[in-house]
This record gives sequence, C-alpha cells and structure tokens, in this order.
Amino acid sequence: MKDTSRYSSLSKEPKFVVIGGGTGLSILLRGLKKFTSNITAIVTVADDGGGSGKLREDLGMLPPGDIRSCILALANTEPTMEKLLQYRFTEGTLKGQNFGNLFIAAMNEIYGSFERAIKETCNVLAVTGKVLPMTLEDVTLCAVLENGEVLKGESCIPINVIKKGSRIDYIYMEPKISYPLEESVEAINEADIIVLGPGSLYTSVIPNLLVNNIVDTIYKAKAPKVYITNVMTQPGETDEYDVLDHVNAILKHSNSDFLDYVIANTEEIPLSILEKYILDGSKPVLLGRDDEKILKSKNIKLIGEKLIDIRKDYIRHDNIKLSKLLMEIAKKEK
Repeated sequence: MKDTSRYSSLSKEPKFVVIGGGTGLSILLRGLKKFTSNITAIVTVADDGGGSGKLREDLGMLPPGDIRSCILALANTEPTMEKLLQYRFTEGTLKGQNFGNLFIAAMNEIYGSFERAIKETCNVLAVTGKVLPMTLEDVTLCAVLENGEVLKGESCIPINVIKKGSRIDYIYMEPKISYPLEESVEAINEADIIVLGPGSLYTSVIPNLLVNNIVDTIYKAKAPKVYITNVMTQPGETDEYDVLDHVNAILKHSNSDFLDYVIANTEEIPLSILEKYILDGSKPVLLGRDDEKILKSKNIKLIGEKLIDIRKDYIRHDNIKLSKLLMEIAKKEK
C-alpha cells in the first residue's frame, strides 16, 4: 500500500532539474537533497579520460564517472558503502580504476542497457530523485579554438588549449545527431526551476546543451533558468574569465535570452588558500565592474552572495547556502 502522505508531501516540494557534471554538480546535489526530494539530475556523458575513459574504450559503454559522482551525492547509503563505491584501486591492472565505475559497468553488462543500469544502481543505493545521462549516444566532445584549430576529445581539450595558446571559441559534439532521454524532456517540462552548473563550463555544463532540441525544450519550459558560475577559473577552459564571460559562453551555445538568473560568488578567498590555486593557473571568477548592468540589459537578474566553503584547503561552493538560494527562487517563481 502506498504511503499517501509521502506522495502528498513530495508533490508540494519544488521540482528541480539540475544540469551539468563533475565535482561541482555532485557538491550541489549533496546540499539540495536536504531541502527537496524532487530532483532530476541530467549529467554529461562526454568524458573520455581516466577510469571512465578506459571502461568506455574496453567495454564500449558510456562513461560512468560523472554519473557515479551524482548518484553517490543523492544516495542514502551507509558510510562504509559510500567508501566502497568511492574506492580507487592503487595497484595491479585495476590501478586508477574506481569501484563505483566498475559497479555501474557490471550493471550495464547485466541489464544490457546503460539507461537501465543507472536506474537499477539508483534503486540499489536508495537515491533521492533521479539521475539521467544527457544522451545514450556515444558522443565525442570537440572544441573550435579562436585560432580556428579543432580539438577532439574531452580529456585533451584543456591540455591542448594551453599548448596552442588559443582560447575556446565554441564546442560541438560528434555525431551531431544525439537525443535526450524522454524522461529528461518530461522533467524539464514539469520543472519549477532549471539549474545549470556549477561545473566545468565547456566540458561539464555546455555539453548538455548540445543534445538535439534540448535548448528549445529548456527555453520553452515555464521554469526559471538559473546558471551558477564557478568560484575559480579552470586552466585550459576559462583562463581569465569573469562572470560575464561564463554567461556569454552559455548564451552562445543556447539563446541570447536563455537565462533568467545568474548566481555568482562575491566572497573574498584568503590568500593563503589561493596561493596553491594560482600556482596551478587558477584564479577567482570575479564580477566585472559593469557585469551587473550588462546582465540586467539582457534581462538576467544577478544574485551575488558569499558562497565559499573551504575544506582541507579546497575551495568549493557552500552547498547549503546555494541550495537555500535556489529554493527561494523556485518557491517565488512556482
């Protein structure tokens, strides 16, 4: 017998669609699940490096890495189980491989479908909400640089951008025909808020916008569209980018009036923490002097807040503050 009180409670919670990939998205999801169970995460599958890339090459499956991170972020598991699924082998032929990735690979073999493998993994781990791949096509991410050169493969893009000394102009995917899951389209149409990011701009967030018809689907949806800019720039992707540069990249790959809100960090980061990042070529993503005025001219509302969380000298978003902000937007616009 269904718990009707549970279903009634769930129907009152704002419906979130969160789009992206990587560490940034998984950090947000860990905070967001404390406020709502109505979460659909649409996650990039353009990764071709590391353990995910090896599984993709060896087994002909879609890369599980970003999806695994998001599943674990939304999972309700015992600490030991999470440690197991996060475990990375350090020796032998499995060196560098993540056990969670192998778990999803096994599910893929058992069910013969990546989509089914993800659903069954979510069931086993009692996931809050849904985690969906952006497409079931085997896609390759490509970047066109400002000097006209073309780079192919997600993992090689940042490295070669630095080598070539030319910034990314735009990105595209091969094959150019790829489709979103019907479940993703339904979630977008029913959403109370659609969130892009945080995450790597060109290799985690924008790839999701390259799937056929997804930009139009998001654009036509009634929900407000919110983009969360990164706290730090990423070498080979967003060197010297400010908030407006991030936003313009999103708009270049969608529509000029695609976004309703932009959330940006305004908190200063202690120099002692920044030093390590600066040595690696990463700097804070700052608001330009005229960014707010320019965004306003594009009908985009800027929300600037202190959103830094520093743990073990790593800079990340404060996912609780960020989730509260998003909940406020969702409830106001619902």
